[in-house]
Amino acid sequence: MAQANLKEFQEGLARRLREASEVESSARLGLESGGQHYLVRLEEAGEVLPLPALYPVPLTRSWFLGLANVRGNLVTVVDLAGFAGGAATARGAGARLVLFAERFGARSSLLAARMLGLKNLSDFEPCDRGTAPPWVRACYTEKSVSSVVWRELDMGELIANESFLQVCR
Repeated sequence: MAQANLKEFQEGLARRLREASEVESSARLGLESGGQHYLVRLEEAGEVLPLPALYPVPLTRSWFLGLANVRGNLVTVVDLAGFAGGAATARGAGARLVLFAERFGARSSLLAARMLGLKNLSDFEPCDRGTAPPWVRACYTEKSVSSVVWRELDMGELIANESFLQVCR
């Protein structure tokens, strides 16, 4: 019985996420990495998974954490905060992998210290991108907490970024 309930729950969650992405184009997935807040368009994110065992790859950059086995498929794991030049992302109990959507054709993922839920852009105000890298689509502040900057990732730009692709030291 417990497996049937879990399956129903997962199917219901997947359905609600699909509906949210179809109906509400301003919905974003919020995550934290290295103390920074990020937003990801639902159609650009694949699955969100608990952090599996990581297998390091020698002679790679510190932000390239290695490979993970996701249902028999090898997936690269990148510490987003480390890649962005910040502090390494904590790997606590709330850590998750955010896989890139299948449409990008890349078996890659980003490490998030924790998920911050679905966010609606109507709760944010645009702010200056400043010197944000090209893989940051836009910057926002929450209307209720204007001191926190949220960076919206452009997952397609990120996966095509030359620096992102150069994992070897």
